[in-house]
Amino acid sequence: MELERARTWAEVSLPALEHNYRALRAQLQPGCRFLGVVKADGYGHGAVTVARRLEQLGCEMLAVAELNEGLQLRRAGITLPILIFGVTPVEFADRVVAEDLTQTVFTPELAQALSRAARKRGKQARVHIKLDTGMSRVGVPAWDAAQAAREVAELCELPGLVHEGIFTHFANADGDEEFTMLQFTRFLDVVERLEKDYGVTFEIRHCAASAAALKYPCTHLDMVRPGIALYGHYPDPSCRMEGEQLCPVMSLYSRVSAIRRLPSGTPVSYGCTHLVRRDTRVAVLPIGYGDGLSRLLSDRTEVVLGGVRAPILGRICMDMCMVDVTDLPQVQVGDVATVFGPDRPLEELADQLGTITYELLCDLSGRVRRVCVE
Repeated sequence: MELERARTWAEVSLPALEHNYRALRAQLQPGCRFLGVVKADGYGHGAVTVARRLEQLGCEMLAVAELNEGLQLRRAGITLPILIFGVTPVEFADRVVAEDLTQTVFTPELAQALSRAARKRGKQARVHIKLDTGMSRVGVPAWDAAQAAREVAELCELPGLVHEGIFTHFANADGDEEFTMLQFTRFLDVVERLEKDYGVTFEIRHCAASAAALKYPCTHLDMVRPGIALYGHYPDPSCRMEGEQLCPVMSLYSRVSAIRRLPSGTPVSYGCTHLVRRDTRVAVLPIGYGDGLSRLLSDRTEVVLGGVRAPILGRICMDMCMVDVTDLPQVQVGDVATVFGPDRPLEELADQLGTITYELLCDLSGRVRRVCVE
């Protein structure tokens, strides 16, 4: 037995990642670029691992949420352009320029700091301007196209900046076509006004994350930026592709560490919230909320052992949980349980928790070994 598979581990299928990349790329028109989103440690899959494979596959750009994520990729030898989606404090503008990272900009303060850093180093700082068309999070407000264009044009005038791109983010592309198209129209209006009134153009205009990339080809423009879809999950069932489907990249496994026999009426786990109602054979799995298996799934979900579903009993502990294998006499210490994977879709766990697959992937803790499978 390999040490990395002795307890609890996640298998990351690089062939599945490649399949998803090619399937998504096939939806694009020639010349449309592909930005791979690898923020939050590649949605829990391992940012460096994913970035290296995307670089090999011909992906044109990567995106992270913040500066440290970009620095991690640079330290790992990733040379692709890397866009920082989030806000970088002005104090670190020089690091952005020094590491040849591309920064999202929507305020004069950060744009000016990048301009100063670029001129000091005798370099140019690449920036992408963010428009807020309805997400109400960050970006130059785009409700008034003329005012937005004026603000963006002022940012673009700063010396040392290369305004390579302009983008927005859709708030409900997986559920509301009317609002999505309103946001898209606002975006296009500002871009048109910038060119008409100020002669400002952009090499890369991008709006489409996973949902829009799958549902609205008109929004692809110069680049798409799939996140969750790249990892094999749909933002919503309405986003499913026709024909060839996406393949989940990650599967989560744990190995039975002990078998217990409990007489009827015995309580199980913290709080004694579960009493077995028959003589019960229990398998102990070394996975708990410290690994990312939500405590809210206590007494609500199952794992798969030998192709059969077995319910979790009682509260999920930090490092362990207990599973009823009374009807599975073949289960022994060392057997592998699937928490999610090919025979246990992650979407089922997300539905049980009333959340989304993104959260469950990102919640998987660092002590769960990621094992790459070729």
